[in-house]
Amino acid sequence: MSVPAPVPHLKRSLRRFDIMAMSVAAVISFDVIGQIASGGGQAVTWIAVMAAAFLLPYALIFAETGAAFPQEGGPYVWVELAFGRLTAALTSMFYWVTNPVWLGGSLAFLAAGAWDGFVSPLGTGTGTDYLFKLVFIWAAILTAVISLRRGKWITTAGAAAKVLSLAFFTGTAVAYGIRHGFQGLEQTPFAPTGAGFLALVPVLLFAMVGFEAPSAAGDEMFDPQRDVPVAIGVSGLIATSCYLLPVVAILSVAPAGKVTGIGGFMDAAGLVFEVYGDWRGPVLTGTAVLFVFALLTQGSAWMIVVDRMQAMAASDGGFFSRWLGEFHARLGTPVRMNVLSGLTATAFMVAAMNLASGDASDTFAVVLTVAITTLLLSYLAIIPALLALRLRHPETHRPYQVPFGTRGFTVAAVLVYAWILLGSWEALFPGTLEPLVGIAYDFRSTWGVSRTSFEVFTLGTVLLLLAVGLAGYLVQHMHPRRRRPDDHGGMDGDRSYPR
Repeated sequence: MSVPAPVPHLKRSLRRFDIMAMSVAAVISFDVIGQIASGGGQAVTWIAVMAAAFLLPYALIFAETGAAFPQEGGPYVWVELAFGRLTAALTSMFYWVTNPVWLGGSLAFLAAGAWDGFVSPLGTGTGTDYLFKLVFIWAAILTAVISLRRGKWITTAGAAAKVLSLAFFTGTAVAYGIRHGFQGLEQTPFAPTGAGFLALVPVLLFAMVGFEAPSAAGDEMFDPQRDVPVAIGVSGLIATSCYLLPVVAILSVAPAGKVTGIGGFMDAAGLVFEVYGDWRGPVLTGTAVLFVFALLTQGSAWMIVVDRMQAMAASDGGFFSRWLGEFHARLGTPVRMNVLSGLTATAFMVAAMNLASGDASDTFAVVLTVAITTLLLSYLAIIPALLALRLRHPETHRPYQVPFGTRGFTVAAVLVYAWILLGSWEALFPGTLEPLVGIAYDFRSTWGVSRTSFEVFTLGTVLLLLAVGLAGYLVQHMHPRRRRPDDHGGMDGDRSYPR
């Protein structure tokens, strides 16, 4: 098996706790908590169902693969080993670009909304609003540029900020409910419905995937073969709790029908923090600042890992120029790819600002859907790659194995793939499955934009990215490969994976 050549200048910086903290910082998505809660009580039911039917098998197959194939580049390397460089290049493109799109769209919008509502007025579409979002984007990029030895502490602080703020909010909501009653739970039906299921599947999948992301920094881990499975298991349990409990808390106190994707968490905090009396204002302001910091580190955690993966794709001949895949000699980070991510995030932020006639809530929902779509589409190749590696290379040492061996791995992979396929379709073409099962669907009232505008923005983005990814591969493929000696005296692209 051939894998990309090792990167010089990399230093081992990540221990088990660091991997776990990076996973928590990346996967627990503040931006989707409100979006999930807007689905009502059945969102709680579907979180529980998907934690068992999707998250568990997903964690099992990625824990085994991440420990068995711990090279820098993670998912890119896995897909290349299974299906070749072209498929890996396109998969990596979608996996990588999700995050600058998400940073410049969903996270920047949510951070600006929280700052505008609870810290200092920004306005909508004003120069101040643009400036805030630009600073937010490039601050996240800067934390990815600095060395991993230092940057990991920023993401660790972000993970702690998330868990503590969610725990604080949940405890405060309980106190508020004891004082005023839990009317929200009494008015919220928890019985699952088909319409609720189809609406929630894409966003719940987006909330639950990503535990494999730290594997993109595999060569910077001290002991990935032992630490990755444990880190995925622990962070998966933390993430499930950090989604389930706050959503229940929001639904218990927020008036029925008043929960929105962009305002859900902070609006509910504004309500329950009444229990602090005269301290409500300062506590709410402090929570908003912590909220924005957590969003910032969430974006930076993803930038740290996906920029490494895309840099490996570039250095391996899968994305435009090997120049983009260079790692900084002193920092050990892919600075050029970091900058490209920042420029992409900035461009998407500007495009999203002009999408939905100034309605921040509608804009937020659509740009989040774009990020969901691009990420889920990448898994349509990643999941089969994991299964292919399991079937074709059983001799590879696997410190951790899915229960029941190859048969258990196959069942888990097929189940995960079915979920991803459903979520990808519903994200890209919402409202097309509902009529098939007799569910009424009003596109305009659901999204706030016409189907034409939605598909131009979402499907157009996907087609554009596909074209860019293919062009990036062809540019390098059509020119003679400029090889350089690797750390072992071989040539770039020729290193065999040690068994």
